Amino acid sequence: MKYHIYILIIITTVISCTQPPNNENIKNRDLEISTKDILDHIKYLSADERYGRFPGTKGSKETIKYIIDEFKNVGIQPAGIDGYTQPFDFTTGIQLVGVNTLSVNKKIYNVNKDYTPLEFSSNGNVSGELTFAGYGYTINDSIDWDDYNNINVENRWVLILRGGPDGDHPHSKFVAHNPLRKKAMLARDNQAAGVLFVDFEDGGQLIPLKHTPNSTAIGIPVIQISRSLANSLLNDSLEAVQTKINESESPYSMEIATNINAVISLEKEKVSIPNVLGILPGSHATLKNEYIILGAHFDHLGYGGKGSGSLSTDIDAIHNGADDNASGTAGILELAAKLSSKPGDLKRSIIFMAYNAEEEGLLGSKYFVENPTVDLSKVTAMINMDMIGRMSDNKVTIGGTGTSPSFKSILDEIESDHDIILRRSAEGYGPSDHASFYVNDIPVLFFFTGTHTDYHKPSDDWNHINAVGEKQILHMVHDIIYKIDSFDEQLIFTESGPQAPTQTRRSFKVTLGIIPSYGSEVEGLEIDGARADGPGGKAGLKKGDIIIEIGGKDIKNIYDYMYRLGELNPGESINIKVRRGDRIIDLKVNL
Repeated sequence: MKYHIYILIIITTVISCTQPPNNENIKNRDLEISTKDILDHIKYLSADERYGRFPGTKGSKETIKYIIDEFKNVGIQPAGIDGYTQPFDFTTGIQLVGVNTLSVNKKIYNVNKDYTPLEFSSNGNVSGELTFAGYGYTINDSIDWDDYNNINVENRWVLILRGGPDGDHPHSKFVAHNPLRKKAMLARDNQAAGVLFVDFEDGGQLIPLKHTPNSTAIGIPVIQISRSLANSLLNDSLEAVQTKINESESPYSMEIATNINAVISLEKEKVSIPNVLGILPGSHATLKNEYIILGAHFDHLGYGGKGSGSLSTDIDAIHNGADDNASGTAGILELAAKLSSKPGDLKRSIIFMAYNAEEEGLLGSKYFVENPTVDLSKVTAMINMDMIGRMSDNKVTIGGTGTSPSFKSILDEIESDHDIILRRSAEGYGPSDHASFYVNDIPVLFFFTGTHTDYHKPSDDWNHINAVGEKQILHMVHDIIYKIDSFDEQLIFTESGPQAPTQTRRSFKVTLGIIPSYGSEVEGLEIDGARADGPGGKAGLKKGDIIIEIGGKDIKNIYDYMYRLGELNPGESINIKVRRGDRIIDLKVNL
């Protein structure tokens, strides 16, 4: 059950909120975009009965059927691989498979009781002696702490404490150095064979084996063990050792004459999930083979929880995502109805795309551009609507305005005809599905009414939606589609970015000017794009490159990349090694 102040309202309106709009006789409906229809769509999509529309769930499947039925009702034709759908694989979890064992001096311990592999652990059969490395730090700033100084961890297991000397709270001076991945990466850099993390307290719950988005293996086995097991490994009591470190705030490490053997066998669980695609064919003899894409993602965070992207991590509750992005999905459905009412008016074909798994790393839109159902070179523009339901002061942000020289005149004219103030952003890249098209040299426009206090929380519900404002936005998008369609030639693409998302840029002193592929599961960091005038672009980094080494240190995944980037300073020159097809290429980057 949801925990928010509007539960009584939902209870009293549950019947009306969960029924789809009545479109049985589309020819007799008012084809003017209506606030009632907008709200009816959003109420259905964001109802508790959809359970937050997490990919692969019952609520997601109901949402997919709903979108398809709406397309059929208004005469939108199928444009997928299987009717209206384009299936692709989606990772839903991770599980133990086959043999998993942990033994200490040949004594066997029980998985999920004494120990558990962490979800970023690599598979393998590893034996070695043991080294205790305190909190597993190498810190070269004002803290000046190195747990690896004067100890040998090569080809050995490393025992590391979770958290830091002053606890595990967000205001700790050690907080940036406490992530388990970062500690495991440092152990790997020091040639450790594997890592054992110690639980916080006796009888504490081991970290459950749970898949998180964009999680990839780190390159060595990583295991969490109970404190009672850790106590048996040390020559001194664990509590005494930890107290000594905490009170002195100084490293304490030691080699231990103990043999550890572990066999780790993990496997990711995958299901098939679809994008939903429909098409309104154009009327022109040749231009009908060109396309304007109108897209929005329909997935959300399900029940939330740690690692989901929820900003209410302390509770597991349905995240209905009324604004994010039932509002954009409703916009697609309303525009599909309106545009299909006069099918002969548009020269080009309009493709309506409802993307899946956007919240997991733009997976649906990325899959489409890598496996297009139409010729991408014939796409003249892509319009993305993500969170368009909370407009205030008649202002809406529109991104991508610099991705075609034609957009300025189009938007100048359109803005003068509408009672909406456009906050324009030239940048083509952003944390939504239009980014997948922009990195493939397609002009994009991104409509967005801004974040709010309910963003990625259970409280993002339909009763906060400004339906009047969304109607205004949809009328504007409608007119932009017609204006783009009026051009005799395809719009010209211009680079405007790319840049990393704002929240990511703020975290680092330097940038390579690249777009990481957040949904990629390859070993290394796959690049979706590189700004020509950025440090990476100048050095020769290209779309499709996979960074495997920075400054002589391995890059196994996006987390490694972010940790390495955080270590760099402006003015440095670093060597970067990339995999490009079958070749390994060395590049020098000036930051």
